[in-house]
Amino acid sequence: MRLGFFGDVMGRSGRLALIKHLPNLRKKLALDFVVVNGENAAGGFGITPRICEDLFDAGADVLTTGNHAFDQRDDVQHFDQEMRLLRPANFPLSNPGRGSGLYPAANGADVLVVHLHGQRFMNPMDDPVPALEQALDGIKLGREVAAIIVDMHAEASSEKYSLAHYLDGQVSLVIGTHTHVPTADAQILPGGTAFQCDAGMCGDYDSVIGMEKSTPVHRFVHKMPGNRLHPASGEATICGLFVEVDERTGLAQQCHPIRVGGRLRPTLPPL
Repeated sequence: MRLGFFGDVMGRSGRLALIKHLPNLRKKLALDFVVVNGENAAGGFGITPRICEDLFDAGADVLTTGNHAFDQRDDVQHFDQEMRLLRPANFPLSNPGRGSGLYPAANGADVLVVHLHGQRFMNPMDDPVPALEQALDGIKLGREVAAIIVDMHAEASSEKYSLAHYLDGQVSLVIGTHTHVPTADAQILPGGTAFQCDAGMCGDYDSVIGMEKSTPVHRFVHKMPGNRLHPASGEATICGLFVEVDERTGLAQQCHPIRVGGRLRPTLPPL
């Protein structure tokens, strides 16, 4: 079984690039299931129902979000209406939507997706571990589901690594999002769980983590508020991770970074 995960979609540039490339990537890599983190897809802040449909039409099976999940305030009810759209499971229970779900893959198997929010250097949030354990309760990898994907949306690499080692052997993939920079540590942990500390973004890398660079540079140098932040509009690089899992156990057999287009050096799995 082949899984694809694509990192934070950043603004129009990242959105259009992913919509352009994902259908071909899904076919070329024979992906059975695709998760996309779309929390910055709407002008860099949040996501809308129309963008959700565009990403689903392009080949995403599930969309995760993060700390910007509800930035498009007029559209927050969509989290209750669209089962394939997740907000972090450790958001307050009063929030709309859900933090995990069971979904069918193209090969007919079931995939569990769990979305979590970090605590270090982030807005205060509930402990992700109880929310994780609730989502996994009664579900065993390779028995009830063919694969389990956990998106940990966090700033601190230590949180992502700790979670990955805690879940090693219990899930197919722990993937980090939020920092918008693809890390060079894609690996399979000793127990068989694939891991990458951050998938990177789908966006223009001639930027400051996806934002047009003049305003954040001005703020950095002068320590003064500047203009409103806007997503960079140059050619985007599509960043993500390919994982192949054993259909009997749900554990990873191989994982490889994906980078297509834009400024970063391209790479695809050596299939």
